[in-house]
Amino acid sequence: MLISLNNISKGFLDKKILNNITLAVNDKDRIGLLGINGVGKTTLLNIISGNLEYDDGTIASKPDLRIGYLKQNEALNTSNSLKEEIESSLQLVFDTRKKLEEISKKISQASDKEYNALSNEYERLTSIYDAADGYNAEVRINTVLNGMGFGNFDLNTSVSVLSGGEKTRFALAKILVENPNLLILDEPTNHLDFSMLNWLENYLAEYKGAVIIVSHDRYFLNSVTSDICEIENGELVRYKGGYSSFLKQKEERIKTLTKEYEKQQKEIEELRDYVRKNLAKSSSTNSVGSRVKALEKMELAAKPNPQVKDLHISFPFDIEPHKTILECKGLKVSVGKGENKRTLFENFNLEVLRNEKVAFVGKNGVGKSSLLKAVLKKIPCEGSVRWGGNVKISYFDQELSSLDLNLTAIESVHRKFPTKTEYEIRSMLARFLIEDEDVFKRIREMSGANRAKVALCIIVFERSNVLVLDEPTNHLDYKAKEALDLALSQYEGTIIMVSHDRYLLNSVPTKIIEMKSDKIIVYNGNYDYYKEHFQIENKETAIKTETKNDSAKQYEESRKNKAQDRKRRAKLMNTEKEIEVLQNEINELKQLIESPDISSDYQKLSEILAELKLKEENLEELETLWLELA
Repeated sequence: MLISLNNISKGFLDKKILNNITLAVNDKDRIGLLGINGVGKTTLLNIISGNLEYDDGTIASKPDLRIGYLKQNEALNTSNSLKEEIESSLQLVFDTRKKLEEISKKISQASDKEYNALSNEYERLTSIYDAADGYNAEVRINTVLNGMGFGNFDLNTSVSVLSGGEKTRFALAKILVENPNLLILDEPTNHLDFSMLNWLENYLAEYKGAVIIVSHDRYFLNSVTSDICEIENGELVRYKGGYSSFLKQKEERIKTLTKEYEKQQKEIEELRDYVRKNLAKSSSTNSVGSRVKALEKMELAAKPNPQVKDLHISFPFDIEPHKTILECKGLKVSVGKGENKRTLFENFNLEVLRNEKVAFVGKNGVGKSSLLKAVLKKIPCEGSVRWGGNVKISYFDQELSSLDLNLTAIESVHRKFPTKTEYEIRSMLARFLIEDEDVFKRIREMSGANRAKVALCIIVFERSNVLVLDEPTNHLDYKAKEALDLALSQYEGTIIMVSHDRYLLNSVPTKIIEMKSDKIIVYNGNYDYYKEHFQIENKETAIKTETKNDSAKQYEESRKNKAQDRKRRAKLMNTEKEIEVLQNEINELKQLIESPDISSDYQKLSEILAELKLKEENLEELETLWLELA
């Protein structure tokens, strides 16, 4: 066991966030931590990492536990180069290596008196170096940087010039290189493209330590986790298996708890009914009393009360569009002006038919969101864009820029649909769990999740037969994502969307189009179909990356061999000195045996012979060791 939390509680002001949380983390555990926004996930991570005091309970951990904690918006030292910043996570390794090299030089010139002290220190530092896997430090750095998309970066580049997304990825790379025995990751998949996500999933699968992950990426949780822990109503429940298994187990658990609760309530009512009917009868005094005692002693089962109700989403429409929904020919989109002008893509051709559900994927910056804006004529483009007849479009903008920050939720909907009554608007908002005082909150005061729900509420009222969606699951917690997945899967209209949500991409699209800088590739299937073919097509890239690491591996192997050779030579010298000392002691004992005083004293002679035999056996062992080392 790495760390154990026992009955941990934590509150802020008068509100208790965590209540009697018990959690044991063992070697190789892969724990996904779930819960709606604001439930206390980050609070728990901060307690586990030692960054936050708790109110009640106890925590026990291994003495040598090393925790690496990737927070959201993890800060980097922007005055460092990439090389300096990544190597700072292995400062112990590089400092120890330097000391070993210094001692190695001193040993060859050391006196007998200095030799033993230097040799012992060398052995101590070697143990530290081995424990930190120092021989593989450079290989680990190269492997992680390649996996996180920094393989072609100049490592002398300043951290300060990285974009926000690149800084997030580099912070993750730094934590992975650190190689702690407990890795805590808060939303690690932000800003990762599919190839990076696949690499990270494989890396964590082979990771030697334990991992705790907070993520809204359901596909990632399904691929990586061995357990799911959900925080609900301040309590933590652990489920074995990945995300899909968690959903099934939770459903069964709620059913079981509900049955137990209803059974007990029926039993209570029967007991109370008997007491009411027989209380006045003297003949029933004993039986009434026993039932009253049974009621008093009964441990009441808790009523299953999920913290959040289910969302109820659907996207109806009235008019059936023509067969061809969208046709693009020779589409070209550029960004920037003058010398900074850059073409995102050109000669782009696309046809979308009625009832198709098309998802665009590709690396960040390739122009996926710009494509959606171009076909909606929100940004200028070259080429032709033609929408079919009877098409009615609703657009979900990932930046939610269509919402007026100064309006309330109810005002935002009413401005779009002035004929809708307050009751109709509030009823629709309630389906998205925006209720009570929340409907009167200004958009700027709302969480990202609730802003997204207001935007989706407007789309429902629009009753469109084409949905153009740019990252629709961003900001949403897992329960809202599940509801949106179901609604989009059941939608009978046409969907054109951009998403990094692989769980959504598996359940909704009938076609995935990968955008590259110079071409598009069409996959007639969902994400798993795309992934299978993507991996086949990118085998060459994987081989090249592996080859790139070979030189680093060879270099590090050479370094390791040299260090081991220094260690061997130091041990050889030490053995030679021990042999010399022991040989002198044996010679002295043989001289004593030849002495008349000793040879005539049987008892002393026996003691010396026994000592001589022992030293000769030790000498034989040392000579064998010398031969192995020489």
